[in-house]
Amino acid sequence: MSNYKVTYFDIDGGRGGPLRITLHAAGLAFEDIRWSFPEFGEKRESARFHAVPFLEFDGETVTQSNALCRYIGKMCDLYPDDPKQALYCDEVMEAVEDLTHFMVQTFGLEGEELKTARENFKNGRLTVFLKGLNELLTRGGGEYFANGRLTVADLKVAAIMKNIRAGGLDHIPADFADNLTPALGKHHERVENDPIVKAYHASKGA
Repeated sequence: MSNYKVTYFDIDGGRGGPLRITLHAAGLAFEDIRWSFPEFGEKRESARFHAVPFLEFDGETVTQSNALCRYIGKMCDLYPDDPKQALYCDEVMEAVEDLTHFMVQTFGLEGEELKTARENFKNGRLTVFLKGLNELLTRGGGEYFANGRLTVADLKVAAIMKNIRAGGLDHIPADFADNLTPALGKHHERVENDPIVKAYHASKGA
C-alpha cells in the first residue's frame, strides 16, 4: 500500500486544499506536511519548480496541483470519465490557475502599492474570471461545473471563493464576488455543505 505525503503551506485552501480533500475522499491516509511561509522561503529551492504542493508516494515526487487532483480524483469519482465532461472540468481548473497567477502577483505588496494593485485586480482580472466562471457554472447546469455533481473543479473554485468571501484579500470587499456573481456564492456554500467536504473538515476537527 502506498504511503502518501502532501507538502503545502499551512493554510486550508489555496492549491493544496482541494488535493487534501480529494485524498481524503479516496480513502487514502496521507501525511499532511505544512510549511510556514518563512519555512517555504528556506526550503523552496529543494522543491521541483520551487513550488508547492507536491505529492510523494511510491518513491516518487509529483508536482502540479491540477494533475494531482485529476489523478487522485479518478480514484474516488471526483473526475469525470466522459471526455467532454472531463474537458469542462479541466477548463475550470485551468481558469482557476490563471486567476491564482494574477492574484499572487499582489502578494507581498504593502500600503498604497497593495491598495492600487488589489483595486486593479478587482476591477480587471478578478471581474473577468468570476464572470467567466459564472458562465461555466451555467453551462454545467447551475449547480456544478461538470458531470452534474461534485468534481475537483468545484473544489478548486470553492477554495478561491472561500478566501474572497472571508475577506482574505485586503481592499477587496468580502461581498464582492457575491454581488458580481451570486450563483458562485451559492455554489461555494453548496460545496462546503457537501458530505465529502464536511467529512474532510470533520476529520481535521474543523
